[in-house]
Amino acid sequence: MFNSGIGQVIFWLLVAMGAALTIALIGLVLMVRQIRRLQVPHDAGFFTTMRYVPLLLVVLLDLLDFGLDFFSAPISWIILDRMGLYGLRNKAVIEALIPFTQPIPTFTLSWAAARLLNLGDQEAQAIIYNSEEPPYRLR
Repeated sequence: MFNSGIGQVIFWLLVAMGAALTIALIGLVLMVRQIRRLQVPHDAGFFTTMRYVPLLLVVLLDLLDFGLDFFSAPISWIILDRMGLYGLRNKAVIEALIPFTQPIPTFTLSWAAARLLNLGDQEAQAIIYNSEEPPYRLR
């Protein structure tokens, strides 16, 4: 079926995209409870929010973007809205709609830049992982 070189490349690219999508969706479902416990201010900007979220979340968002290409825009918006991460919603949609950026882990690079370059608010972030109730309820 895929005897030509380009056919094999396309096949393995689709396999990689499918694997990335599966890992991203399973990981995001497993992380929902942990992310809801983060106390991110409602008006926090992009880099401030990046300082609050764990690395695994941004890696999963990059995998979702790679797996779904530009179709990840509405899914990212809904996921980030339900998790209360309003500072990331618009940027996730814009990044998903820009063509040919899917292989580049832009959210992971932004997370690293926020921490290494001290971008965003420098206030101490309170992360509650072990409490039984999240600090607020999402809609």
